[in-house]
Amino acid sequence: MEEEAEKLKELQNEVEKQMNMSPPPGNAGPVIMSLEEKMEADARSIYVGNVDYGATAEELEAHFHGCGSVNRVTILCDKYTGHPKGFAYIEFSDKESVRTSMALDESLFRGRQIKVIPKRTNRPGISTTDRGFPRTRYRGRGSGYSSSRARFYSGFSSRPRGRAYRGRARGTSWYSPY
Repeated sequence: MEEEAEKLKELQNEVEKQMNMSPPPGNAGPVIMSLEEKMEADARSIYVGNVDYGATAEELEAHFHGCGSVNRVTILCDKYTGHPKGFAYIEFSDKESVRTSMALDESLFRGRQIKVIPKRTNRPGISTTDRGFPRTRYRGRGSGYSSSRARFYSGFSSRPRGRAYRGRARGTSWYSPY
């Protein structure tokens, strides 16, 4: 019994030494890139829309193989369900492959007509969802701001808020001592 425990400890020590000596295989974690590096990678990448939900990265790579050397295929998935969203990004090794891949726009992939456009770079501080009006809800009493835009976007309708008095004391003031 003690001999087996010693052998097991020796094996664990050997495994720990190997883990400490060699770096983990593949990509150990997210790579932090500067904005310039992201823009350079995005210049070599394309967006592929209307991708079949059952498509794999290998199938997409094979479809775009004639355009040039493919570095990476990213199929985006919903973070809650894990199901594919229906679009992907393909990064090539050179910028010329992006222009070549534009020829595959509106081509058939797994029975669906795919959309191919160059990938755009997200710039910090620039929002595509900004519509030009403030995102606050106009809830203050007596603010005097009663445009139709405020009522529409704040979720309030034109009916008065508060208690609706019905019954005997409908037209009179309501008094409750407790």
